[in-house]
Amino acid sequence: MTLPAPPDPAALLAGARRELARLPAILGAMLTDLDDALWRARPAPKEWSPVEIVCHLRDEEVEDFGARVRAILDGAQGFARIDPERWAVERRYHEAEPRAALAGLLERRAASLAFLAGVEPQRLSRAIEHPRLGRMSGLDLLAAWVTHDRLHLAQLAATLARTGADRW
Repeated sequence: MTLPAPPDPAALLAGARRELARLPAILGAMLTDLDDALWRARPAPKEWSPVEIVCHLRDEEVEDFGARVRAILDGAQGFARIDPERWAVERRYHEAEPRAALAGLLERRAASLAFLAGVEPQRLSRAIEHPRLGRMSGLDLLAAWVTHDRLHLAQLAATLARTGADRW
């Protein structure tokens, strides 16, 4: 069996930047004119509302993906621990002002894209050992970042569909 060729760092970085740059427009289309009740509606008691999803994306932008890519580039020996589930409770995501949370996410995404524009692609090949996931390179993190966006966009679309259907 032939193993696939390793990804080209420049191509992966360029593709990830294109994908990450799409988030603001997609969120704008999904969330513009959403009323406060729908921002806070949970499809089930233990599932997140749209405002909680946006707060999660906002905080992950800097404290997870952005921080981990920087750790790779800075030559760190490990990643800072994160606990997004705990953040949702401690930071009171459900009570956040939705438009401010969205504005914060969009501001952080713009800063991330500006940061990634200055990254030398070959430096993303470096890896750090993650205690649970194994070796993760900067390229792995970029792919995970894009996937994370897509998963939460699907979650947001499903949440809006379910809560909207309940309303109507």
